[in-house]
Amino acid sequence: MGKKENPALKVVLDTNILISALLFRGELSRVVDLWKKGRIVPVISKETFQEFKAVLHYPKFRLSRAEIKTIIEDEVLPFFEVAETADKVKGICTDPDDDKFIACAVAASADFIVTGDSALCDVGKYRSVRIIKAVDLLKMMD
Repeated sequence: MGKKENPALKVVLDTNILISALLFRGELSRVVDLWKKGRIVPVISKETFQEFKAVLHYPKFRLSRAEIKTIIEDEVLPFFEVAETADKVKGICTDPDDDKFIACAVAASADFIVTGDSALCDVGKYRSVRIIKAVDLLKMMD
């Protein structure tokens, strides 16, 4: 009998996790391998994608327009599912700017939100979506 593959986990990666995974060599870069190998399905919404694109343009990253275009077209768009967030989620997180990640996860029926953000971590769970740290995702996938 062959080993039965587990279905891919559907995850929403907050912007800091996504940026760290894509731009820096280190433990979080393993997250990119997980989505490229189909072990996780990352999910974005229009709102979370807009934040991600804005952060890529921060001067501290020193990315050219061509580099940003390559990251988006080669590393993100082919692998990410896009969620339509019809329902506005408000007042769940103490940082209102983080509610968009919860809305994205709920709309996509995601398994997890992966974050290092303490305001999101403090929520712990919203409906069926668990909020975990990247280290927990990596341990789970080992």
